[in-house]
Amino acid sequence: MNFCQAANTDFSTFVGSQECDQGSAFGGDFDVSPCFTHYGCPNEMSDLPGNGRAAARGGAASRIPRCAPPQRQRQTPTTMARSPRINCSFRPVFHERTTNEDDSVLTQQLWKLARKTGHLNLSNKALAKVPERLYDINEADADSKAVNLEQLTIKEEDAWWNQVPLTNLDLSSNTLTHLSPKIANLQQSLTVLTLHDNALVELPPEIGKLEKLMRLNVSHNKLSQLPRETYSLPELRHLNISYNAFNELDPDISDLHMLEFLDAGHNNIQSLPGGIGFLVRLTALLLPHNHIKELPPDLVNMRSLQKLDLMQNDLTCLPEDMGLLRKLECLYLQHNDILELPNFEGNEALSELHASNNFIMTVPKAMCSNLPHLKILDLRDNKITELPDELCLLRNLNRLDVSNNTISMLPVTLSSLAHLISLQVDGNPIKTIRRDIIQCGTTRILKTLHERALAKAKEDGSDVAGSTLAAGISVTRLSGGQADDGELPNKYPDSSYQQQQQHQFQYQHQCPCQYHQQHQGGVAPHGYMYKSLSQCQEYHEQIQRHLYKPESYQSSLASGQQSRECRGVMYQQQQQHPYQQKHHYQQQAVHPRWVYKLRHTRTLAVNLEELTEVPEQVFQIARNEGVHVVDFARNQLSTLPSGLQHMHDLVTELVLSHNLIGYVPQFISQFTRITFLNLSNNLLSDLPKEFGVLNTLRELNIANNRFEFIPNGVFELQGLEILVASENHIKMLNVSGLKSMPRLSTLDLRNNDIDLIPPTLGNLTKITHLELVGNPFRQPRHQILMKGTEAIMSYLRDRIPT
Repeated sequence: MNFCQAANTDFSTFVGSQECDQGSAFGGDFDVSPCFTHYGCPNEMSDLPGNGRAAARGGAASRIPRCAPPQRQRQTPTTMARSPRINCSFRPVFHERTTNEDDSVLTQQLWKLARKTGHLNLSNKALAKVPERLYDINEADADSKAVNLEQLTIKEEDAWWNQVPLTNLDLSSNTLTHLSPKIANLQQSLTVLTLHDNALVELPPEIGKLEKLMRLNVSHNKLSQLPRETYSLPELRHLNISYNAFNELDPDISDLHMLEFLDAGHNNIQSLPGGIGFLVRLTALLLPHNHIKELPPDLVNMRSLQKLDLMQNDLTCLPEDMGLLRKLECLYLQHNDILELPNFEGNEALSELHASNNFIMTVPKAMCSNLPHLKILDLRDNKITELPDELCLLRNLNRLDVSNNTISMLPVTLSSLAHLISLQVDGNPIKTIRRDIIQCGTTRILKTLHERALAKAKEDGSDVAGSTLAAGISVTRLSGGQADDGELPNKYPDSSYQQQQQHQFQYQHQCPCQYHQQHQGGVAPHGYMYKSLSQCQEYHEQIQRHLYKPESYQSSLASGQQSRECRGVMYQQQQQHPYQQKHHYQQQAVHPRWVYKLRHTRTLAVNLEELTEVPEQVFQIARNEGVHVVDFARNQLSTLPSGLQHMHDLVTELVLSHNLIGYVPQFISQFTRITFLNLSNNLLSDLPKEFGVLNTLRELNIANNRFEFIPNGVFELQGLEILVASENHIKMLNVSGLKSMPRLSTLDLRNNDIDLIPPTLGNLTKITHLELVGNPFRQPRHQILMKGTEAIMSYLRDRIPT
């Protein structure tokens, strides 16, 4: 039966005594009794004699006559052929698209919008073929040219000379199988072509004529190769061919000299071409879910590579000279057959290393000293039997996952990792720590390891665990976590200077009460050591007086009270009067290993030292060595060290978490290159008004402070992408302020005092990650919060009053 004719049924055929002949309606292939066998056809209802009611109503029938059905003659094929055929025409929901239907998708409204903005979105239109008129969109149509001058004066924006050429074409999520060669008509304007989620089996060679094309997305199709002309696109920077049927990458891909992003994941690629190393501008290479067994040697020539994704392949090893990828930041190696990791010498920028579900048995000790900026180390589901003590050299490590291995003991040096917030050790036969302690989580495990480190140091007779517990800046800390063995690398230019400086470097901590007690006790002035700040009554009194009064900080600095602060300095002592020694610090010699580490890592990291003040000499030396990362987490600083001003044009990352900071000085606005600022776990309740001028800041962490509102200066940060303000006392949301932040994508407001979520928050569609758990509001409910950001935003938008 032709269903396309069912919707045009001609009901005018049912007149007179015409019956609904099912046999003729369905082709006359079977015999069916008439529809109205007992009561007759409703159209034949008429007055019958004796029907009083019908007569009273002027002859109109009031009920179906109850008469015997007339005798009907059985229809023969001859009579059936003479019966008129009913035209049953209707269009089902699922049917084959016609060319006219595809052309009708490009409405006049879309046409005008595209010619006005240069963007045309035909996504998810069920197109089987691209409308032919689309390829002529850059040409002036007849209607535009026929408009007279008077009409153009009234509506000049519609004039053909004011129209914008098409630059962005989105044909994704349709049913396209081919693309017309007429795509070459857009060669002078098209820069973005999106064709993902179609049924394309090939692309026309004419696609190579799109000289200005910069982004091409053909993912989620049925392509097995690209036309050779594609690799001659001179401006192509972004190429996505994932989720297709590629068995290999064409060697000509190395001709795409401007390519910066390549995603070839979820294919059947067995190997990579040898010339892929010529893609020297590539910053992201994504090859997950393939069958690659070996990487070509010239892969390490991609000196701009920042992200390399090789998860779900068949790799057994990595190139030995991985260190040549000096800009590599993220490396994904999950679900391979890797047996060992390289030393990563030279990969100092690496911040994430994911190597779970492999066959790794050991963690290289040299790797720990070569990755100073590593933040995430994922080694779960491997064959690791032991963790080295050198893990403490990964001083920026935030997350360490070694679950489901065969580790029996955790090194106590893990307790010295100041930024470690997640330690996963489940699934290991650990015998040295009770199971209930492991179940309590990271904080309890690290506390146990720290207590054991103290006990071990006490048994060994060391000076209170050496430099780990010293209040001043120790050589161990300033040298990047490495113990001072008195030796320098051979490549250090001033290694001969080492033999001239064999004096003992000592770190002094000066506080008036400590100096008085130790001096009265007969201790030599140059040998006095620190007393714990928890026993310093004067320091606590000062904190109580000035903690929440910003003006107190400024007045104290101006009046010279800085000499009362406890401070730690690294220098060689001079034999001078105790009073002079108290007020004058002269740096005779700086330890060469410390200077070398500053120059080598570009990082000044001093953690777990109970510092209350840092001398300016430290920052002057760090500036001379080009340091751009400053980390003073887990100390007892009450404000930002004034010496930081010397590095205002160098610092890109500043970490001051886990201190006693109650006030941020105004000079923070001078940091013109800062991109990351961590002020979490302090005593802050506000930020200076000048804070909003930090246009380069991309991530701000003010969690676990005493904020009752998000400071107004934060809303002026035009470049901020991540804002973490959890664990505070924020009571309300300033949606208009958040709306003024165009790049904000992550907003973490967990565990605050927010009692109402404005529905207009749902209009901030640029926020892709929103955390609201742990607040006292009633709507949205917890079940919606657990569904994720998209569900929360949709829920809020539905409740915006219209």
